[in-house]
Amino acid sequence: MAKEEKIEQEEAQPNQGKKKGSALKWIAISGVVLMVLAAAGGGGWYYLNKAQSAKKETAKAAAIGTLWPMEPFIVNLADSNGERYLKLVIQLEVSDPLCIAELDQLKPKLRDNVLDLLSVKTFKELIELAGKQKLREEMVMRLNSFLTKGKIDKVYFTEFVIQ
Repeated sequence: MAKEEKIEQEEAQPNQGKKKGSALKWIAISGVVLMVLAAAGGGGWYYLNKAQSAKKETAKAAAIGTLWPMEPFIVNLADSNGERYLKLVIQLEVSDPLCIAELDQLKPKLRDNVLDLLSVKTFKELIELAGKQKLREEMVMRLNSFLTKGKIDKVYFTEFVIQ
């Protein structure tokens, strides 16, 4: 009987060791799974927050101010002896909608100033993108000098034809 008890004890001891090892293995696996889930959750939260903030920024950037259209300008270019002319239609983006009434009052002065600016431009200046951008900047600077209530933020060329 003593031998039977020893055999039973030996059989019980390895099972207890295996139970302890398997329990430890399950705890380690559970810990790793929890860490992976926490990392995935944190990454998802970060990604969604980043996407929402990007949407808010684009919504702010996409907001365009009030637009004020001007009648078409047709001028002879400076270097062509009257052979080339420019037809230009612009719209002005203003910072304050209250500025529109002031623009309406100053319309003849503004048109005169733009005509003076356009009539000294050459074909070579206006044909390149950099020349068009410089023209926009000059228009903004000149036209803002007349305004008191608001300012012109940007000039949009809605029609630009050189012939």
